[in-house]
Amino acid sequence: MKLTVHVDGGARGNPGPAAIAAVLSDRDGEVIHSVSQLIGRATNNVAEYRALILGIEQAAAHGATELEIVGDSELVVKQVRGEYKVKKPDLKPLHAAATAALGRLDSWSIRHVRRELNAEADRLVNEALDAA
Repeated sequence: MKLTVHVDGGARGNPGPAAIAAVLSDRDGEVIHSVSQLIGRATNNVAEYRALILGIEQAAAHGATELEIVGDSELVVKQVRGEYKVKKPDLKPLHAAATAALGRLDSWSIRHVRRELNAEADRLVNEALDAA
């Protein structure tokens, strides 16, 4: 089964209070599941990776074997594709966890979009941070 997952992470302050979100959609674009959570104090990039991992895990739990990932972090997208090296020590284990999770899928793709095209995941992140 193929799903699309929009992921986003954010921190208020860098580092600061952080939250992550994932929104799963089916082939028709219908949202089948969404989740957000606070992750404590983190940087924006750590939050983006944690959101990616959450999205992959949620998609797998919903039976996805193929995944299209959409995110607004150019850094994370390009690191996962192998276009950028992962230099920051705090991102290396998160990158490894994300690529390991992706390796359990039959196929996957990841693409970068502007924030306004990732609006629902962004809204969920901000909603979680506002509620904290």
